[in-house]
Amino acid sequence: MIDRFERFSLAIAEVSRSWHRIAAGEMEKYSLKGPHAVYLTTLYDRPEGITAAKLSELSGKDKSDVSRMVAILEKKGLLHKEAAGEKLYRARLKLTDAGRAAAEQVRRAAAAAVEGASRGVSDDEREVFYRVLETIAANLDELGRAGLSRAANQE
Repeated sequence: MIDRFERFSLAIAEVSRSWHRIAAGEMEKYSLKGPHAVYLTTLYDRPEGITAAKLSELSGKDKSDVSRMVAILEKKGLLHKEAAGEKLYRARLKLTDAGRAAAEQVRRAAAAAVEGASRGVSDDEREVFYRVLETIAANLDELGRAGLSRAANQE
């Protein structure tokens, strides 16, 4: 059992570390940090714009991180806020032309990274892997919310 835990933990940590290194290298071109890649690609997929609250939900980041990121992207001319009425509260966040260009580059780099990382893995294996990983993620989320000791007592 411990061996499974160690293998799982180490593999997840290595994937995360490698992905962050790749993302950081790509975002450096824009004087941004690796985590900004998620924001750019999330906004790119929603050209009509989304609120900061929706961006927080979709990116899995907390609202304070989204707020800091929006300020940085706005300062760099990659994002603008479109007011809802006369106030910026609940404004729609949209990429500028420069932001869309940066997001397109990030998406190309991400696709190349995913393709390279998938070398030697069949489409069927990849589908099973993602299904299993999503199940593990959901189970861990449930355990984290319920508390591990309470969840163990229910079994």
